[in-house]
Amino acid sequence: MTHTDPDGTAAAPLTQALADFVAGFDATALPATVLGVTRAMVRDGVACLLAAANPRFSTGRLIAGFAADQSGRPESSVVGHGFKTGAAMAALANGTMGYACDFEPHHPEAILHPIAVMVPTALAVAERAGASGLAFLGAVALGCEVEYRVSMSIGPVQMYDLGFHPSAVAGCFGATAAAASLLGLDRDAVVRAFGLAGCQASGMMAWESDPTENARPFQMGMAARNGVTAAMLAASGFGGPAAIFDRGHTVFRAFSRAPRPELLVKDLAQRWDGMTELAIKPYASVSFLHPALDALLGLVRENDIKGEDVEALTLRFPRSGVHCVDGNPLKSHCAQYILPIAVARREIAVADLFEDRRLTDPLIADLARRTSVVADDELNKLFPDFYASIVEIRTRDGRRFERRNDIARGYPETPLSDAELSAKFQGLVASVAAPARMASLEKALDGLAQAPEVRELAALLSAKPDSIL
Repeated sequence: MTHTDPDGTAAAPLTQALADFVAGFDATALPATVLGVTRAMVRDGVACLLAAANPRFSTGRLIAGFAADQSGRPESSVVGHGFKTGAAMAALANGTMGYACDFEPHHPEAILHPIAVMVPTALAVAERAGASGLAFLGAVALGCEVEYRVSMSIGPVQMYDLGFHPSAVAGCFGATAAAASLLGLDRDAVVRAFGLAGCQASGMMAWESDPTENARPFQMGMAARNGVTAAMLAASGFGGPAAIFDRGHTVFRAFSRAPRPELLVKDLAQRWDGMTELAIKPYASVSFLHPALDALLGLVRENDIKGEDVEALTLRFPRSGVHCVDGNPLKSHCAQYILPIAVARREIAVADLFEDRRLTDPLIADLARRTSVVADDELNKLFPDFYASIVEIRTRDGRRFERRNDIARGYPETPLSDAELSAKFQGLVASVAAPARMASLEKALDGLAQAPEVRELAALLSAKPDSIL
């Protein structure tokens, strides 16, 4: 039923336009370039998701245990743990693992981790519904696009300033779109689903004070679960707000003080920036630190700087984002932890996020004390479009080095090479999978667009680890 004002105009034009887009979406009509990018992002996200099932890391172990305790109809696989549960619970578990390694694709401008939400969402619903591989890929692209549009129209910096996590808030709507598409909801049902997503949209930056790194990825699991719940309830006929983006208590009023609602539907179905502007991470850490890591590692390698040589290390970073990296209790987000590891070891490993090297490596502990972060108003002019960073190194023998970097490797403008992408995939998957399983997984991913169902992929992902690195 279409809601209208007394003059006959649509009472919820934004909500209905976005619902029309989702209800009318056809994966076979997805532009070839968008489908190609989607396949690459899914491949990268799947590797990160599978690596998070390593029992050495508490996040996957604990969230999978919770899902097992809650049981549910065995319809959707929990990655790396060898069992199935209800679709919403599987989305929660897998969404949490999807962001656990902090190594999955991200959207710099919108400050999002959409693949960590959409792959688990689409996998859970596609497996439940018996959907094709192409439908799965289409749902991922659709969900990423909706999440991007919601974030940009609310304003990612606005959400940060109010203490909300853009990936969680906007991710709930993206997950709803992905699930609704796979369930074949019509326009009115999608309207209700978006309304129900709005009732659940949440996610506070409070996770920054949890040093276990469990609450951080839980935000993505929550978004995936809530989106699946919203779509499945709407499919059953459950009612929901009819104008979540237009009138009454809208998401714009709740999560922003300077929204731009028009961005929600601008060039809808014509541009796919939510997918095509994603960046693939070269480092397992918060993306804010990636330009700095590129600059720092460049200086260290080019000048053969050893950790023992460093007297002081300084990072200048945009003021609006400095709170996220300056002394953050989370190892993945702490410049005073990640940058010293890069200097001392010349790489960042996933295990570094779960095992505090400052407690076992005196050099890293010393470097952490010598690292500082400075808020920079000039760099802030580019944020959040760019995480522009300036790294300064002062050595004990009096040498000084400085480098600025605005765009990290892995962005669309500065893509990783095929060799780098392959090495990343193989390194992550090999941490939990034997060579034969890795080869089968690569084959399933390569043929996903032609696969009649996603169940082969789900089975390969669901199996328990057969090697632990």
